[in-house]
Amino acid sequence: MPVQSLQNTDVILPQHTPHPLLPFLQSQSQNTLTRLYQRPSSCLSIFRLLGPIERQLIMNLLWLESAIPAATMSAWVMPEGKQAYDEALAVMAGLHIAPNSTVKLALNPTFKSSLRQAITGGGNTGSFGTPADKDYKRQSANIENLDAYALERWETILHYMVSSGQGQNPAKPSQGVLYLLQRSGLMNTAHGAILQITSSGFQFLLHSPHDQLWNLLLQYLHMAEERQMDLVEVLSFLFMLSTMDLGREYSTEPLSETQKAMLEDLRDYGLVWQRKASSKRFSPTRLATTLTSSSPPLPSSHSTGGSRAADATGTVALSSGAAQQGFIVLETNYRIYAYTDNPLQTAVLNLFITMKYRFPNLVVGMLTRESVRKALSNGISAEQIISYLTTHAHPQMRKNNPLLPVTVQDQIRLWELERNRLKSAEGYLYKDFASQADYEYVLAYAKQLDVVLWESAIKRCFFGTLEGHSNVRGFIERRTGAA
Repeated sequence: MPVQSLQNTDVILPQHTPHPLLPFLQSQSQNTLTRLYQRPSSCLSIFRLLGPIERQLIMNLLWLESAIPAATMSAWVMPEGKQAYDEALAVMAGLHIAPNSTVKLALNPTFKSSLRQAITGGGNTGSFGTPADKDYKRQSANIENLDAYALERWETILHYMVSSGQGQNPAKPSQGVLYLLQRSGLMNTAHGAILQITSSGFQFLLHSPHDQLWNLLLQYLHMAEERQMDLVEVLSFLFMLSTMDLGREYSTEPLSETQKAMLEDLRDYGLVWQRKASSKRFSPTRLATTLTSSSPPLPSSHSTGGSRAADATGTVALSSGAAQQGFIVLETNYRIYAYTDNPLQTAVLNLFITMKYRFPNLVVGMLTRESVRKALSNGISAEQIISYLTTHAHPQMRKNNPLLPVTVQDQIRLWELERNRLKSAEGYLYKDFASQADYEYVLAYAKQLDVVLWESAIKRCFFGTLEGHSNVRGFIERRTGAA
């Protein structure tokens, strides 16, 4: 068996960030996971989501017909890699892939059988989808059309997030998408029934498309039980999509009723394409086929403008969170130059700057007290504004140290502090004490409970929290009764 990776785990581990889906899977029951592991595509997808150490351990155990002593496996681990090895075993145990045993190590029989089948092929489970028969009457969507469709759907969601409630009329996603955005806390209602982006929503824009997509899908999974959907069917369909071939059409006939109902939602997110809602075939888009891989979920382009095609692919720059090439130049006089013709990027900037000029491939604006305070009132923090400007800074600015002018960063934070000069809290005011001794005695007791929010020795009164009122009141009554 290979030993090198286990010996160098201290080098490999820091480069791997656990996938956000894994904690959700670990929270599920063993029965749920065992049902999920009956599908080869699910096992292969989960294998892809695991870290390098977990994957190597699984591959070392996959082809063994019997359990291996735990001491034999741990003997291959260098002392500096022991912690990483133990953490990897804990992850596998949490997913019920391998038991948390100090005696013997073996894979879950269901997981082992399905993963073997996924690797070697064979079987007729239809776990990886059933390709549809070729339609000679209608031409199927090619990869370019699927990419354009996914981009348009995903861009509609992001553009609505940044433009709704800002005096604009962006294209509105479906009601299912709007409910999901509200449920996930990315948008909330303000000024009546108008949805506006929240602080969490702005942070969402800073993430990569892959993280953004899984953020929404995780909320979708949490909603599955409320909608009386079989969670195993939902998960297995997402995993099935991640193993399908881009550009191929698949039949809806073998899908369960739950999975057929999911098609409508996934169309709205841009994960699948159908010619019409009643169609018996569908095609996964790049958003779906890259769910469990490290490949970018949207087509990328480094072009900055010119043709319409370049503009279409350029819109991905915002959704990538950390665009490969920044476009923002910030000067010490608070003036911002954004070299972009992307309406989505322009809409995000409009959340916290005052627009001055717009040219075909350049937007000029100013960071002002009013524009930043407007962003703060919408739940966007000063640190998020600074983070966005840093993330999308122009390559020319990256030669500066520090990257952003310190005076501008400090002023943004000061504008935020202006809003935080007062803090409100609910509680009770204790006053009219008979003597200074009574006041000090009760105050000392309240301080022991750590419920004092404000005090004034001159006025002989103090303000306490709601939670501590019953204890303070009882103390005063006992003291009064004893007197």
